[in-house]
Amino acid sequence: MADSVIRALVAVGAPVMAGTDTPPLGFALHRELEELVAAGLSPYEALQSATVNPARFLARGEGAGMVAEGSPADLVLLEGSPLEAIGNTRRIAGVVRRGEWLDRAALDAMLEEAADR
Repeated sequence: MADSVIRALVAVGAPVMAGTDTPPLGFALHRELEELVAAGLSPYEALQSATVNPARFLARGEGAGMVAEGSPADLVLLEGSPLEAIGNTRRIAGVVRRGEWLDRAALDAMLEEAADR
């Protein structure tokens, strides 16, 4: 049923927004993006549902949710194109957060620290 609702919304041009509060936070978003693609969104539309669409909905300003010069967006660097396979969002090489580069080793250390808590 959810697939048909998603398909109907996309067919009429309604913006779709990804979001989840399912623990562990952040990880469930990968699964949601995959489910949106399975429901009929293109990988590009699924990525928009987690970036540009929420930024527009929240009126974050021009450039929010995008990778562009002067954009306030943080950045996730992937090891494969999510446009070719949405599952590539799981292949995170590093993250720029608030202007700080976090490589894979730093991310793994953060995950390990969180698991210890």
